[in-house]
Amino acid sequence: MTEKILKIEETENIVREVLKAIDEKDYPKARAEVEKAYNSFKGNSFNEGISLCLSLIAFLDYSEDKNTYEDATKLLHDAIFMAQRANSDTALLLNELVLGNLNFSEGNRDVALIHYNNALKLSVLEDKYSLSDTINTRIRQLQNNMDYSLPTKSDPLVSLVKISRSITALTDIDELLKVIAEETKNAIQADRCTVFLWDKDSDELWSKVALGLDSSKEIRFPADKGLAGYVVKTGESLNIVDAYNDARFNPEVDLKTGYRTKTILCMPITNNNREIIGAFQVLNKIDGVFTKNDEDLLIAIGGSASIALENAQLFDKQLQMYHEQKLLFDSFIDTLAIAVDARDKITAGHSTRVRLYSTLLAQEIDMAPKDIALLEKAAILHDIGKIGIRDSVLQKDGKLTDEEYKHIQEHVRITHNILNRIYMSQDFRIITEMACSHHEKWDGSGYYRHLKGEEITLGGRILAVADVFDAITSRRHYRDKMPITNVINILIKDSGSHFDKALVDTFLNISLTKIIKGFLSESNGKMKPEDENVLSQYDLLDIYRIGSKEEKTPDEQRIFDLFNVYYTGKFEDEGEKV
Repeated sequence: MTEKILKIEETENIVREVLKAIDEKDYPKARAEVEKAYNSFKGNSFNEGISLCLSLIAFLDYSEDKNTYEDATKLLHDAIFMAQRANSDTALLLNELVLGNLNFSEGNRDVALIHYNNALKLSVLEDKYSLSDTINTRIRQLQNNMDYSLPTKSDPLVSLVKISRSITALTDIDELLKVIAEETKNAIQADRCTVFLWDKDSDELWSKVALGLDSSKEIRFPADKGLAGYVVKTGESLNIVDAYNDARFNPEVDLKTGYRTKTILCMPITNNNREIIGAFQVLNKIDGVFTKNDEDLLIAIGGSASIALENAQLFDKQLQMYHEQKLLFDSFIDTLAIAVDARDKITAGHSTRVRLYSTLLAQEIDMAPKDIALLEKAAILHDIGKIGIRDSVLQKDGKLTDEEYKHIQEHVRITHNILNRIYMSQDFRIITEMACSHHEKWDGSGYYRHLKGEEITLGGRILAVADVFDAITSRRHYRDKMPITNVINILIKDSGSHFDKALVDTFLNISLTKIIKGFLSESNGKMKPEDENVLSQYDLLDIYRIGSKEEKTPDEQRIFDLFNVYYTGKFEDEGEKV
């Protein structure tokens, strides 16, 4: 008994292989497998299996020769008898499906629909071979007046739905071209499909073509060349049965790629205004030649595809416009910063370095990229208000008087007033808030609004650290840089009063190689690779600890001296800058 059960399971697997071969239209393989299964089922008196095989043999006979319709029908009646003897819903299901296929192919659509519906009901009871998808596909094809020659493995109606969904799901034009091409290829059961768009400005057709698994490039050619060019210029559709016997076909592409083009379906893509916007080029129907039904299906796909493509092109233009506006805005900001440098030669480059230090700190606390971009703009603009400060005060070498100090403090208020007059979106309003908060202090003793703690925007608190750090680590013509241990001591001592302590702690833990980039910007120097490898293992807090020691080990002294070479800008490389 056990041996019989095992044999039945083995032959059921063979039936699955037969169904797979039929899906792939490999009829010789299917026939060989079904005959093997039929002999096995007969040897085991397995009536369900015998019924399944009779139905499959009837289908194969008819598929290979449509003149065998009557003989195939007789075989199906025998299969019904064996299915009833076995009381097998599975065998009856397959029998109804094959009867539906034969009648669909013969044009008996109403009869076919009855058989498909019978099969669908039986699939609810038992669907051992997963035939319900095929049944549903055939029913939809009938209901939409489509042809029996269409595949069931890839449902063209499903492909139409997928392409329609792409209208809202995809905005990237390159990705959309690939999706439409892939779904069109599947729906029409072709080997290849390319979707070309017509660039009317340059009068060229273009698309993306896959060159391998991970690479692609854009192809462009004049719109009056090739078959795609022909249909775009004439509005005609081409259904070529034998490419090499058609004078319009150019075999040079095949010679370059090693591909062999046999059949071609090429059709214009039109928008709702009946304007041609591109072309489909579908190559090599997998089983035979392209039919009128394929042409109708491609027209239907084109209706959905044209909407998706025009939407994507519009989005692409809007994106380009946005990038242009962003470049204009960024250049405007840089111009304002240059204007400040032109007035205050003493602190030239200050805003650029503040941006660098602010960005490093923001990255360390995992600030969102979008917020970092806004912070960088605020850093560049934070001193724009100095435009309104008198030259005698702004460019004074010595110590400021009380009145002069109060006057220069006004630059943050002026910064606010200037930036507040620039039209910005709500997101960009934070730029103004950050820029005019860089002199506020954690304890509320700053200016000009005397904000304290978290009343100060995070970006403003970051700018406060970066601004002071650059001010006391930059060289002026009237003084040298402050010793680095003194600089760090100020940051530590003023944490919790001037600065947000958490931000200072984070800043002091940033790798030295990142901080040094700010120092090097003053002298246009570069780090030696070997020095970068060494200093990347230390941060400012390490330098502070080493520098505060009265006695240093040889290694500590070497690290401290190496850092100071870059901090002071005294590069030593055979008398030249590193």
